[in-house]
Amino acid sequence: MADTLYTIFVKDGAWLTILKGLWATMQISALSLLFGTLLGTAICYLRVGNFKPAKFFAKIYISIIRGSPVLMLLMLLFYGIFARTGLSPITVAVITFSLHTAAYVAEILRSSLMAVDVGQVEAARTLGFSKFQAFRLVALPQIIRIAKPVYQSTIINLVQWTSVVGYVSITDLTRVINNTAARTMQPMITIIGGMILYLLLAYLINGIFAWLDRREQRKQEASKL
Repeated sequence: MADTLYTIFVKDGAWLTILKGLWATMQISALSLLFGTLLGTAICYLRVGNFKPAKFFAKIYISIIRGSPVLMLLMLLFYGIFARTGLSPITVAVITFSLHTAAYVAEILRSSLMAVDVGQVEAARTLGFSKFQAFRLVALPQIIRIAKPVYQSTIINLVQWTSVVGYVSITDLTRVINNTAARTMQPMITIIGGMILYLLLAYLINGIFAWLDRREQRKQEASKL
């Protein structure tokens, strides 16, 4: 068994190839999360605003993107819209997953905003807070707290969604695992190894959020002293 594992994951620099695939997955995920969160925030602003054309655009955008398979969106952008632009496959993948993530982030923020007690914001305004101060000090902390669990799940889903980028010739973790399984003729062990790596990424994300929760809890306890 040890010899089989060595042949699959170590021999002839196989581990380096796996690390490169893992890095590609992490790179696409991190950049897509960053740009998707920023874009999703902007779309949420349009969605809850009073300007009807922008509100309609945001609603249609969210409906179309959330209702479309991410693989189809990736292929549309890579083989269609950006086919003649010379953009690298990784760049197109980041654009695709940023657009996809933005639709989910926009809905997460909107639903979290709707869950905030408006009375608390109005009470802050009556105490002399400006509109921005009332939002930043009263509404925003509640929005973050409400949105955090769903946002955490969205990040994990994003990492899993990136497993389709091999369809546009990106050597990510999934594609490396597939190539390794074909090369070694050991699909079960190789795929299980790949699943373990994805699980480790998920646990890493959960660990970061758990650390943030503990940090916030310590701050709250310190403020009560």
